[in-house]
Amino acid sequence: MYYLIYGPIYLLSLLPLRFLYILADFIYVILYYLIGYRKKVVLKNLLTAFPEKTEAERKSIAKKFYKNFVDTFIETIKLLSSDKTFLSKHVTIKNGELLQSLYDRGQRVQVHMGHNFNWEYANAAFAMSTPYTFLGVYMPITNQNFDRMFRKLRSRFGTILIPATDMRKSMLPYRNEVYLLGLVADQVPGDVQRAFWIDFFGNPAPFARGPERGALAGNISVVFAQIYKTRRGHYITEFSLGVDSPASMEEGELTRKYVRFLEEVIRKYPDMWLWSHRRWKREWKPEYIDNWIGEVPPATHQASV
Repeated sequence: MYYLIYGPIYLLSLLPLRFLYILADFIYVILYYLIGYRKKVVLKNLLTAFPEKTEAERKSIAKKFYKNFVDTFIETIKLLSSDKTFLSKHVTIKNGELLQSLYDRGQRVQVHMGHNFNWEYANAAFAMSTPYTFLGVYMPITNQNFDRMFRKLRSRFGTILIPATDMRKSMLPYRNEVYLLGLVADQVPGDVQRAFWIDFFGNPAPFARGPERGALAGNISVVFAQIYKTRRGHYITEFSLGVDSPASMEEGELTRKYVRFLEEVIRKYPDMWLWSHRRWKREWKPEYIDNWIGEVPPATHQASV
């Protein structure tokens, strides 16, 4: 069954990107205008994040988002048969000397980024360009055939995949190595009662404690990464230092810094973030107040705090 799925997709990846973009344009029309895939979720999320924008402005962002979403899908297929020369032409690393300087010091690093397009290209570019042993955390796919295909795709350029469902055990072989750990840190945590809570675009949202906890425990440097598009199919991945030595930081401070960074990136490139996932699907409850790390607690608790 695996090869029945993988074979046709691989053959599709052999087509030139310009032809694949014709297919992408066709899929966009079907997805946005005919099927309306998660359209209500996207528009609701945009209203939550940008209430100050007009409906026309939010719809414009939504349309651009769907085009970028489909392009990312098509570009990911292309990665199945692409080589390093192709990737180097389509992804530029900016401020890569930051990682090199940390590596020269023997410093382990976590890279925190969001679901910004095209994170699959970024993963491949990290692995290809960094001197580090690059560990990429991923969420296993329920369908075993697609999970196998994506594991093959994501490890082609040297990424060592670490399943998010068994991180601690999977990282044991690398605990004494100088590694770079890539984390897409804007996932909705499974246990929201134990998560950090913070205002994200002015609305309470949970963020996983794991990335911060690991950085503080190992005094691992944290680098933030943002991705932006210069033209269709061409991306820049830019690094900036989040914190050099986080061990002395207060609980929640690093996550708060990451969330504010993520907000800034999304506001700058609003059509490049994954609006189709329900980032505010978890409801804030009074009993979470001890996990609040934002600047100002939610209004409903200001009187009692």
